[in-house]
Amino acid sequence: MALTDHHDVFIGSTGDGWTFVVLNRPLRNAARILTGAGFTAREHQGRTLYLLPPETAEDAHERAGVAAYGLMAHTLDLVDLAWTTRQHGASPAAQPDVTIRFTDHAVTATAATGQADAVLVQHGFIPAGAKRQYALPSGLGERDALSAVVRAEAHLYADGISVRIDLGIATWQDIPQAVSRPGAAPAPPPTTPVQRRSR
Repeated sequence: MALTDHHDVFIGSTGDGWTFVVLNRPLRNAARILTGAGFTAREHQGRTLYLLPPETAEDAHERAGVAAYGLMAHTLDLVDLAWTTRQHGASPAAQPDVTIRFTDHAVTATAATGQADAVLVQHGFIPAGAKRQYALPSGLGERDALSAVVRAEAHLYADGISVRIDLGIATWQDIPQAVSRPGAAPAPPPTTPVQRRSR
């Protein structure tokens, strides 16, 4: 299972500035909601991706916000780690206060301030050698690591600390293929409604 497969909706950014949405289960009107917000649907490795090309943070933030709001009418299982929709660090060259990186084997973080250090430690990051370098414990499963990053990012953002999440996905073509999911269980047979006898 890939990082993008743990929640009903995953919103992220590629290293080259594309904003993407992955749907991991069918949601009513999702295609209409996403394309109405300006996303383009594209088939890729067994899944439909919804993509926004690199644009200003204000435009990406507005489009992704409209899409997320519409999708939340159908699920609250939504994760948004897109750096392209944030005012701070909305260009690849910008230097945020915190950078969190996902790699195949670890989740690491670099902090530029003491306040950022404290928030990372509060959410389970541990010192990793060099000053202001952190990592999540290696024994965490992928879903738990993702949850720790979501909580840390929300806390940092709420405290006005700029943060960029590097998902380790360089381009939209590098987004992992869809996870194979077992077929849905057959629906139970319809039942006949019980009628009450009048007295």
